Amino acid sequence: MSKSSLHPIIYVRGFARLDAEIEDTINTPYMGFNRGATRVRQGPGGELHTFIFESPVIRLMKDYGYRDVYQDGAVHEGRLPHTSLLIHRYYEDAEGGGRRPSIIEAAGELSARILWLRERVCGDDTEARAAFRVYLVAHSMGGLICRCLLQNDAVGDPAAKACVDKVFTYGTPHNGIEIAGINVPRFLGMWDVNNFNRESIADFLRLRPRNGRVNHLDGDFPPARFFCLVGTNHRDYEAVRFAVGASSDGLVKIENAWIEGAPRVHAYLSHSGHCGMVNSETGYQNLTRFLFGNALMTARMVVEHLPLPPSVEQAKEDGDAIEGSYLFECTVTPRLFPPVALSDRRDEHGSAIFRRYDEMCHPDRAGHEHARHPVLFSVYLDSSKITVSQGRTMLLVADIAVRSTEFKVAGRWFVNRRVPDENLFRDKVVILATAAGDGWRLRYIMGDEDWGEGRGRAARVDDDGASYVPLRSRKGFRARLCLDIAAWQ
Repeated sequence: MSKSSLHPIIYVRGFARLDAEIEDTINTPYMGFNRGATRVRQGPGGELHTFIFESPVIRLMKDYGYRDVYQDGAVHEGRLPHTSLLIHRYYEDAEGGGRRPSIIEAAGELSARILWLRERVCGDDTEARAAFRVYLVAHSMGGLICRCLLQNDAVGDPAAKACVDKVFTYGTPHNGIEIAGINVPRFLGMWDVNNFNRESIADFLRLRPRNGRVNHLDGDFPPARFFCLVGTNHRDYEAVRFAVGASSDGLVKIENAWIEGAPRVHAYLSHSGHCGMVNSETGYQNLTRFLFGNALMTARMVVEHLPLPPSVEQAKEDGDAIEGSYLFECTVTPRLFPPVALSDRRDEHGSAIFRRYDEMCHPDRAGHEHARHPVLFSVYLDSSKITVSQGRTMLLVADIAVRSTEFKVAGRWFVNRRVPDENLFRDKVVILATAAGDGWRLRYIMGDEDWGEGRGRAARVDDDGASYVPLRSRKGFRARLCLDIAAWQ
């Protein structure tokens, strides 16, 4: 990580429904981003330890030298450093029952804040002003405010838009919010809930829906520089989790929390609260790696053979129609203390990658070959943190499982000789990436074969020059875990 990547950060908070929530928000200096969390963990002797996550704001101050913009009980009006951290306080005028700002108004104010910050950081230095960039970090509705600034030509100053280098969103309803399976209606104006109606989103972003969806940037901002953290824990969000239900973070459905073509990570975290994504180590690690990291590792599974249970295989050979589907799971954990998963896609969380039988076994019927090659994870890395004592090696553990759901044979459920929930493949792959000149040397260890501290086997290279790890099971499953590390920043 170079100092040139430490741009100012502007936090944009989410939706406050009740007047009391707005008042509580306004009366805190960091608008909730200062809230941390504690977790109880078991030590080596069976004793219990409390792990304290101080909050993303405080950790940025401790780990990267960021500073808030407050001085003597007010916002500092003098010169500010590049490592400044600002909270966009767009609810300020709504205190005491005042009028709530619209998404468009909040986005306009964000534009003014960016230019105000540029003035304080750069002064009259023309070269510094031209190079000035800022990171936007937003929770929930805050991400829609950021998109409104970037995507609506009628909102904000073009100079402010050009200053935005990257955007990171936690649990933003990029494609709206569903209550009881229905997108919130546009006429529901109470507490501005209609902000999450797809037609309303299309209006304030000035974009045309694609197949009824509004989760795209429409060429207004590079998707590669827009990160989406997708929560999958609906159980620990108390507010409306029973109305939204599973396959969500308690408020936003998984399918609505990402931007088309943008990097995204699934994590077993709720929308907010003590088990929320903002005040989590997982959220913080993804945030800092995306903002300050220098490498992007992507793992794609190229399936070579998906075995069927013997009796289903026999029915297929007899000419019976086969219907079924497959689930691909992957949890990725780097070498950290305490260990936290950067990406966690599991069936029990509703976030496993889903593929139909025809997509995997008859791609000609599915209409696209890429369905056979699901991307298991894309995670950002920071090689500046690895040391000589670690052999300049980054280490990640990918816990991978592939399983099939129930099958239908000739239109009937096939259950007589089927063992429920069988894995076609399940293993942990230890991935070791060592900096080697301008590139990376990749090695791997299958989790049950050797200690992860071992030297490992060199990753194989296919005809196209791609590095891969062969995956095999005794049931006949065969695949290649194709690994790619690309420069980031």
